[in-house]
Amino acid sequence: MHGAADFATAFAPRYLGGGTGCCFSPLPLLSVVSSVTPLTDHVIRAAVLIQKWYRFTMARLEMRRRYSLSIFQSIEYADEQDQLQLIQKWKMGCTLQRYALQGRIGFPSLNMCQNGISQIFTSPSAPQVVDEDLCLKEFEKKIAVPDSYYGPRLSFPLTVEDANALLHAFRNEQLLHARYVLQLLSETRRVLKEMPNITHLSTSYSKEITVCGDLHGNLDDLLLIFYKNGLPSEQNRYVFNGDFVDRGKNSMEILIILFAFLLIYPNDLHLNRGNHEDYIMNLRYGFTKEVSKKYKLKSLMRPPKSARDRQDQPKKRIPTTKPSKHTANQHVTGKTQRISSSGFTEPSGSNLPPDPALKEWKQILDILWSDPRSQNGCTPNKCRGGGCYFGPDVTAKLFERYNLKMLIRSHEFKPEGYEISHDGKVITIFSASNYYEEGSNRGAYIKLNPELTPRFVQYQVSKFTRRQNLRERVGTIESSALKSLREKIYAHRSELTSAFAQYDVNGTGRISVNDWAAAMESVLQLELPWRMLRSQLAQMNPEGEVDFMSCFYDLKMGQPVKEAQPALAETLCRYRKDLEIIFNIIDKDHSGLISLEEFSQTWRLFTSHLGIDVQDDSIDKLVLSIDYNKDGHIDFNEFLEAFHVVHRLEKKATS
Repeated sequence: MHGAADFATAFAPRYLGGGTGCCFSPLPLLSVVSSVTPLTDHVIRAAVLIQKWYRFTMARLEMRRRYSLSIFQSIEYADEQDQLQLIQKWKMGCTLQRYALQGRIGFPSLNMCQNGISQIFTSPSAPQVVDEDLCLKEFEKKIAVPDSYYGPRLSFPLTVEDANALLHAFRNEQLLHARYVLQLLSETRRVLKEMPNITHLSTSYSKEITVCGDLHGNLDDLLLIFYKNGLPSEQNRYVFNGDFVDRGKNSMEILIILFAFLLIYPNDLHLNRGNHEDYIMNLRYGFTKEVSKKYKLKSLMRPPKSARDRQDQPKKRIPTTKPSKHTANQHVTGKTQRISSSGFTEPSGSNLPPDPALKEWKQILDILWSDPRSQNGCTPNKCRGGGCYFGPDVTAKLFERYNLKMLIRSHEFKPEGYEISHDGKVITIFSASNYYEEGSNRGAYIKLNPELTPRFVQYQVSKFTRRQNLRERVGTIESSALKSLREKIYAHRSELTSAFAQYDVNGTGRISVNDWAAAMESVLQLELPWRMLRSQLAQMNPEGEVDFMSCFYDLKMGQPVKEAQPALAETLCRYRKDLEIIFNIIDKDHSGLISLEEFSQTWRLFTSHLGIDVQDDSIDKLVLSIDYNKDGHIDFNEFLEAFHVVHRLEKKATS
């Protein structure tokens, strides 16, 4: 770095005088240039050296940032794929059961289906037992607001002052009382039922339209949008493009705010449905837990009823909520219509008659889960497991058929908050900043003028009082991504060990980097740069061979239960989220408890559908061991928590 030192010396400030009375020398520019002239070669070499170092450093940081985001997205899509496969299997099982009950097909295990699948699909998203509007009204009367409650007190019809009171309360982390929540939900439900699935909007110079994308429970992003862009009003109209809830910790507050403004300005604030406005998705990705935690009620959305009431009262089907679409000036659409098959598959050789409910579900899957891509054509979206990938040619045909100019959609994470594709015809807008981790991405929203020219506004919320530098931000993102990846690896330990063993013919415990990468991809199928990630995940000896078991050194099961055999423990760890969804569906009163019989039936159905080979007596012994008070019920959330992955180093640091 001799050149760098000369570079610094050449451009250091020159001083006149001595002691403490120093000042800058007013040398003319010509004399400065002439004094530097003899060092020109050194200066150039130093500048080139510094430039190379800077570019190398920035390239490495960008590489780390990109593979970290790739890890997050690959795991997210794999998780969604598992989710949709689970729903598909259960819905197909429910269809088979219905046809079996009607005598239209033979079904060998009808009794098990009746006790299991039928019970599972009597969920809040399917048939209900009484009129919900009447239930909510009756339930409201039973909830008193105490004098000690100091939060907002709402009166209907709502006013702008009520909305401002909600915003102020939520900024200060206050909760809206359950009585007002129920009243708000009841009024919103009434208004939404009267609205069409397709809404036509128009722009003018005094009435631009702001389009926002996914918020995913990030209240700070919504508050920042309102701060920068103004509150909804007749002159400041908004379209929110779905995915309001899940993942973030303030989904309830976001819904309350959006519903309040919808009631105040029903013609100026519009809400589209996203794929996360779904009961099953909410069970997996956090919204259901958030509601239960904040309001500590067995059922906020549904009044609790006795078992006899559920049996005696006739069932009434609630209309299925469908995706909505908004068009501005007839040329811009906020949601696509059905453009392809979702890739949903019927059982091999099935001669089942078409099921209207399944057909509708597949159509909704297409609308809510499809993504654009640069290649022409339309193919099943295998990464997510639902919807399709549609190319520029499909967009062009759709636009020509419906006389459209632009499609504004959401649903996909974008590092800059938005992305323009298909020659400017398709815009993806994503409004949740820091989606994966602090500093992982910006959020954005769109302003549409009368000419329908989009103007993008980007932002990024930060919880730090001191702004992190680039190296710190990338380090935080990378650390979080690798933590998630290690948990995924540990959940597939048996399969990975078997895959490694196929390459380790001599039983040394070491294989080449290429073989290690091939084994990782064959099992996890995440399409990640495994060779690049090797140094973060596994140890390598001086000969360049990978110690493949080192992938698991820093990980272990959370609270090991001695009755759980290793294979069973790994199965429970791997499918913990899937089991949690099913148990929550069975748990009608949201008590967190299910009977041992229900647990066993659910487990057998689950393992048979996924082809998991676990002996029944193993799970029976395990279940009996965790029925601590021997009342015939288990707390399944506590049970499943015992089978999560713990990072050893992290545990030592916090202990």
